[in-house]
Amino acid sequence: MQKSLKSIFGENHGLDEKSVNFLVKALEKNNLPGFDYIEYKQALQALLEMDLTEETAYKSAYATAKTVGLTREKLLKTADHYKKVLANEKVQFDAALQKQIKQRIEGKIQEVEILRVQIREYQKKIELLESKIMKSQNTIDKQDDLIQSAQEKIETTKDGFERTLQSITNEIDRDISNIDSFILD
Repeated sequence: MQKSLKSIFGENHGLDEKSVNFLVKALEKNNLPGFDYIEYKQALQALLEMDLTEETAYKSAYATAKTVGLTREKLLKTADHYKKVLANEKVQFDAALQKQIKQRIEGKIQEVEILRVQIREYQKKIELLESKIMKSQNTIDKQDDLIQSAQEKIETTKDGFERTLQSITNEIDRDISNIDSFILD
């Protein structure tokens, strides 16, 4: 019974399942024809599950593999081939990772820096507006004092004028009354 590559390389190792699936798929896709390291590894795993010693399992799997033409040189050469497949996947993964870093992290870093600059500009504008508000409030306070003073002055002037007018009008009215009474022509 042939063991899946996932069970050989990924089980009982506590590995990231998504990464195991990805790398095993690459190994399967690049599996060389004939009996090579992959098939040897599957046979070895089956023997190890039978509680053979590691040395006995390696030797027994190799003895069986020799019957279908596998040599030590081909076994090592094909094992190296699969290491290169994995190394190539690492290169591709690193490139994809860098792209993700650029898109998801560097882009966000730039966005955050732009927002920080905007915040500083907004804070400067707020400070400027607060300064203008303070100056305007000071002007309003001064104007309120001037308005109050001017209103008091105008009210005083109005009261003085009306008292004076009333007094003079009363004086004229008294004169008219006296003229009517004293001068009878």
